[in-house]
Amino acid sequence: MQQVVAAPVVVPSPRWAVIGALLVVYLVWGSTYFALKVALETIPPFLVAGPRYLAAGAALYAFLRFRGAPTPTRQEWIDSAKVGALLLVGGNGGVALAQRSVSSSVAAVVVATMPIWAALFAALSSARERPTRREVLGLALGFGGIALLHAGGSIHLDAAGAFIVLAPICWALGSVWSRRLALPAGGMATAAQMLTGGAMMLAIGLARGERLHHLPSGRSLSAVVYLVVMGSIVAFSAYTWLLRNVRPAVAMSYAFVNPLVALGLGVLVAGEPFSVLTGLAVATSLLGVGVILRPR
Repeated sequence: MQQVVAAPVVVPSPRWAVIGALLVVYLVWGSTYFALKVALETIPPFLVAGPRYLAAGAALYAFLRFRGAPTPTRQEWIDSAKVGALLLVGGNGGVALAQRSVSSSVAAVVVATMPIWAALFAALSSARERPTRREVLGLALGFGGIALLHAGGSIHLDAAGAFIVLAPICWALGSVWSRRLALPAGGMATAAQMLTGGAMMLAIGLARGERLHHLPSGRSLSAVVYLVVMGSIVAFSAYTWLLRNVRPAVAMSYAFVNPLVALGLGVLVAGEPFSVLTGLAVATSLLGVGVILRPR
C-alpha cells in the first residue's frame, strides 16, 4: 500500500511583519542617498564606502559564525569578490563618486532603473531568450527618463554623469551573474561580498590618494554610522527577509518608492532644486520600471 505524504503547510507571513519590513526598506534605503551626500561633505567617496561595508560585513560575518555558519571556501571567497566588485565597487562606489556633483534625488532616480537593466541582462544571459516587447518598452522609458534629466541639466556628460549611469548597470550585472557563481549559503554570501567589496573600495580610495586631511564633521560621522547600521545591516536584512516571504514583485517595489523618498528629502531638507522636467523624468523612469516588474 502506497504511503500518502501530506503536503507541507505554508504559513503566510503576518501582515504586520510584511508591512514593517517594506517600510524599513522604503524609508531607510530611500534616505541613504541623502545620508551619503552628508557623509561626503568631509569624507572622500571611497573612504566612506569602503569602511562602511567592511564594518557591516565584519559584524554580519561574526554574528553568522557565532550562530554556527560555516566559513566560506576559497572558491566562494573568489566568487563573492566578483559579485562585490560589481555590486559594491561599481554600484555603490559609482554612486558615491557621482554624488559629489549630482544631487541625491537625481542619483536615486537614475539608480531606480536597475530592474530594467537586470531584466535585460537576464534575457541576454541565455542564448534562447531575447528581450520581450514589454522589456524593450521598459528600457526605452528608462532611457527616456535619463535623457530628460540630461536635457534639464541635472546630469552632465562628464565623469560624474558617467558614474551615476554606470552604477545601476554594474549592480544589475552583478545581480544576474551571481546566480551562476558558487556563493556561500544564506547571509554569509552577503557578509563575504561586503567584506571583499569593502576591502577593494578602501584599496581604491587609498590608491586614488584619498586621505582625511581634516577631522570629519559630526554630521558626516553620524551619516556613516547610519549607513552602516541602518542601510547595510537593518534594511538589507529586511530586504532578504522579504525575498523569502513575499512575491518578488512586492520585494522589488522599493524601486518605485526609494526615488520618491530621496527626492522629498533632497528638496525639503537639503534644498535641492525640483523642476517640472525633473518630475516628468521621475514619472518616465518609474513607469519603465513598472513595465518591467509588473508581470513578475
